[in-house]
Amino acid sequence: MTQTRIGVVGAGILGLAIARRLAETRPDAAVTVLEKEDRVAAHQTGHNSGVAHAGLYYAPGSLKATLCRRGIGLLKEYCADRGLPYEECGKVVVARDASELGPLAEIERRATANGVPGLRRLDAGGLREIEPHAAGVAALHSPTTAIVDFPAVARAFAADVRDGGGEVRLGFEVVRLGRAGDRVRVASPEEELVFDRLVVCAGLQSDRVARLAGDAPAPAIIPFRGEYYRLVPERTDLVRGLIYPVPDPRYPFLGVHFTRRVDGGVDVGPNAVLALAREGYRWRDVRPADLWETLRWPGFRHMARRHWRTGVKELYGSAVRRAYVAEARAFVPDLRVDDVVPAPAGVRAQAVDPDGSLVDDFRIGRVGPVVTVRNAPSPAATSSLAIAEYVTDRI
Repeated sequence: MTQTRIGVVGAGILGLAIARRLAETRPDAAVTVLEKEDRVAAHQTGHNSGVAHAGLYYAPGSLKATLCRRGIGLLKEYCADRGLPYEECGKVVVARDASELGPLAEIERRATANGVPGLRRLDAGGLREIEPHAAGVAALHSPTTAIVDFPAVARAFAADVRDGGGEVRLGFEVVRLGRAGDRVRVASPEEELVFDRLVVCAGLQSDRVARLAGDAPAPAIIPFRGEYYRLVPERTDLVRGLIYPVPDPRYPFLGVHFTRRVDGGVDVGPNAVLALAREGYRWRDVRPADLWETLRWPGFRHMARRHWRTGVKELYGSAVRRAYVAEARAFVPDLRVDDVVPAPAGVRAQAVDPDGSLVDDFRIGRVGPVVTVRNAPSPAATSSLAIAEYVTDRI
């Protein structure tokens, strides 16, 4: 029997989840994952907050809502089966004052419509019972929000791909795609492979690889670096679980928050500032070609005009530790400047449409034999096993 050759570009958690699903459900297929780095989970998967989201914020009926709720259940089962860390430490979304009570009620409405279990509205006293050092007039408690080790999950997915007869090719950078009838030619600088089907899950490079496949130029990826601080070990008792603000509904970012990690540490952040390179995890990581591509994208210019005040605030907060801590102290008043130290940053692949709109929902398309994942920010890691079902059903 002739095997169907299926390629997956990208060995982050999403590409590996899709490849794993294909290896499990398509015995007629030869599955190959192509990754330009020398390891899996090198970028967004390895630089995120480690939160398994329960589905509080997302518009009911959206892909994010549907796939997050399905995905967190699958992820919990997978971690239990593989002995991977998965801790339901719970999350409180905190209203600082009366002006945030209406938006908090909207989050509760969405979460209820999405079927998030165990939700509980708290007053100030109830909040202190859950998080003794937190301050706010009200909060929404989600006890099933969890923390996990996503790089470890990605490595387990890669092992599953190999155990299922698939291949994970590291050091294979896709520089050219071409159609040959019903097949797809995929080339690195050194070699060319041919596939019957291809899935593009290239994260920070997803728009570029999608364009190589003949997909539309929009949306484009604008890289936003999320900078974190970390509580010093003797102050981690300030936070028991996860403490989040009521997010600004104009942005897909959740704002500076407190996140307990599976190793016992607590991160504070992230903010969101323009990265000067697609994979620019530090201020000194500057790639002029990446920056020029960002600046000349019409959607970036529209977005910048619309949101420049917020950008200046985020930039100031990242540059001055005291300003960053002052924002975080609104939720944990006992926090001091010397309680935090810098922590590794991440870069979010934020898709932006030509009119400057920040794409919020997952965006998955198809061009002939190629499926393109054009936008898969948080909660994509939580949703990875469910997204894998959704994508493989469409191959």
